[in-house]
Amino acid sequence: MTPVPDIFDRAARRRRRDRAAPIFANHDFLRAAMIEGIVDRLASVTRAFTEVLDLGCFDAAFAPSNARVARLDAGFAFAAAAHGVQADEDCLPFGDATFDLVVSAGVLDQVNDLPGALSLIRRVLRPDGLFLGAFVGAGSLPALRSTLRSAEADRPAARLHPQIDVRSAGDLLVRAGFALPVADVETLDIRYRSFDSAIDDLRGMAATNLLSGREPMARQTPRRAADDYAAMADADGRTTERVAIVYLTGWAPDASQPQPARRGSATASLADALTSPPR
Repeated sequence: MTPVPDIFDRAARRRRRDRAAPIFANHDFLRAAMIEGIVDRLASVTRAFTEVLDLGCFDAAFAPSNARVARLDAGFAFAAAAHGVQADEDCLPFGDATFDLVVSAGVLDQVNDLPGALSLIRRVLRPDGLFLGAFVGAGSLPALRSTLRSAEADRPAARLHPQIDVRSAGDLLVRAGFALPVADVETLDIRYRSFDSAIDDLRGMAATNLLSGREPMARQTPRRAADDYAAMADADGRTTERVAIVYLTGWAPDASQPQPARRGSATASLADALTSPPR
């Protein structure tokens, strides 16, 4: 079987993350919002977690109390600073049933084999272990996408990453074998003073173009895009970008979890319900 080519350039991704590490604190607001959402969801779970994996750890800002946290990042600088492991999310170097909680904020939209990564996450979870993830989803950065398309209308090129919608994300959880899967989305609006400031944030988040086979921009493209971006500004001179944050929740299967009713076990007939006279 011919191997499927990578969507993202793994080596470029490692380099971009290393380049972003020293300045990430100035651009961490999006991941901070994701972590806040994950912590909110975690607060609704009554059980305690003691063995945690922070998958795509960045600056190790996720720090649960009373738990041992292993950290992994695709970039050497982030991994080293967090005393973690450098590896890709679809090549986890951990044994099965190692953790009771896996958290991932801000990286799953840059993984080549996302179905494989989710399957590995389920495998490293103990039975009844919890996975909480968040990433940038479909519909994000509409102004940036529009201006880049317009700036390169005569020679279009892929500049921004493909995005996963919330329904597809839920399907991936099911495909990976998670129990009680939930996918939901929240939106965050960001107001930028210029095209360059938006690109600066993407660089600081290590979220610029990582596509394999990417092409350099023509010299005039950034100027055209900047002009179009400025034309979309409001009365305050700022252009609004919307980011859709997709949240994933799934449990490693366990016999103690609620199970769906066996097919045919209902005690009432749908036909009887439809034909019964109203009360």
